[in-house]
Amino acid sequence: MPNRPHIVIFNPDQFRTDGLAHAGNPCAVTPNLDALARTDGVSFVNAFCQNPVCTPSRCSFMSGWYPHVRGHRTMYHMMHADEPVLLKVLKDAGYFVWWGGKNDLTPGQDPVEPFCHVRHGRAANGRPVKSMWDIAHEDRWRGQPGSDTYYSFHVGKLDTGGEDIYHDGDWLHVLGAVDLIRSAPKDKPLCIYLPLTYPHPPYAVEEPWYSMIDRRKVPPRLPAPDGWTGKPSLLKGIYERQRLQTWTEERWTELRATYYGMCARIDHQFGLVLDALKQAGIYDDTAIFFFSDHGDFTGDYGLVEKTQNTFEDCLSKVPFLIKPPASVHVQPRTSDALVELVDFPATVFDLTGITPDYTHFGRSLLPLLEGAAETHRDAAFCEGGRLHGETHCMELDSSSSQVATGLYWPRVNLQASEGPEHTKAVMCRTATHKYVRRLYEQDELYDLTADPGELNNVVADPAYAAVLAALKDRLLTFFLETGDVVPHQTDRR
Repeated sequence: MPNRPHIVIFNPDQFRTDGLAHAGNPCAVTPNLDALARTDGVSFVNAFCQNPVCTPSRCSFMSGWYPHVRGHRTMYHMMHADEPVLLKVLKDAGYFVWWGGKNDLTPGQDPVEPFCHVRHGRAANGRPVKSMWDIAHEDRWRGQPGSDTYYSFHVGKLDTGGEDIYHDGDWLHVLGAVDLIRSAPKDKPLCIYLPLTYPHPPYAVEEPWYSMIDRRKVPPRLPAPDGWTGKPSLLKGIYERQRLQTWTEERWTELRATYYGMCARIDHQFGLVLDALKQAGIYDDTAIFFFSDHGDFTGDYGLVEKTQNTFEDCLSKVPFLIKPPASVHVQPRTSDALVELVDFPATVFDLTGITPDYTHFGRSLLPLLEGAAETHRDAAFCEGGRLHGETHCMELDSSSSQVATGLYWPRVNLQASEGPEHTKAVMCRTATHKYVRRLYEQDELYDLTADPGELNNVVADPAYAAVLAALKDRLLTFFLETGDVVPHQTDRR
């Protein structure tokens, strides 16, 4: 087979762009990611996901399809056997595919063998491995129903029981990947997929990462909008239900510092994988991708967690770093180019020489990596929500849908309403403005130069009429270009 690079896909969950020190956050501690952008790769600090929750985003970046192409817009509609998944494309092309981490991509009722050779397990030499859900369902941090901690997701420092690390699934999979790299098969190129859980809440991390964040340097939060005027009703509903209005700035700073400590732990684990590649002598032969599926509120607007159909930058803007193999010229830097996660599979296809047998909407980032281009897209898109009557899109399968003890009840229960809260919506974001079209409530328009926190909806301001018209036209073109995919194999007549 052709000489193809090894591929590492390091994919943390719910990692905001400002979790990176080189993106300008004075409290962030990410030396390994910072060094990669400085010496060997490019960090795209204006990268956007295509849906602000896990499954729809993963379906999108593993296929190059936008969520609307085939209805991947809930946590319970995943990629089926007749749909393109990059892992399967690589496996069929001769890659040894190792998958260590969460799913939220393929159906739980279906086998994973078509997508990988190894689905790394959750056993660690007989040691019980803790999960995010073990932490999440501990009562010690939640307090009583009705309290201002019950839906906060804030745990704080984790007790390791005297051990060096908190033995959870992320550590299991990262250390498993390191072991694989050291004993990798020599006859096939590797694809290592690490969809990790951190820094997804609950906000909890062990030492030394817990104390690594200087609380004095944590950036201020974006405030809750006055009366929530001009903002989506889902946000106001979650704000009222999470009951975090009594929190002091000191408490918020502690929650945010814990989150950035989780990001610092991710950076350390990323460094372990880089070191293993170097020690195995294959670092130069490896294409490395680091990106998140979506972001997190982390106190912005007085909220925690995320939403399913709002597109604030803290949710839709994600880190995206790429180190190509040494055979590809790269101009290391931090790039302001507007890119999307659908560009990830297109870049992999370009690096590997694989021609996909299906239509996708990504654009290779190789010209930007090489420094041959500085611009990429004129707009980025993100979408979510549902139509009235789409009961199957309410995510009623969630344990939080109807039961107020559920961690996600403030959000997921609102999604079962036939009011405007879960309305279908789509974002069109340029470098200077963000337009959000909503079906059952007011649209949004933000001047990101004057209002980067998206607090002042100017959609009804006559001064922005020309901008609004241009973005509506751009959105129409987007749907015309991406409205369907025609199979490459024709039928007999």
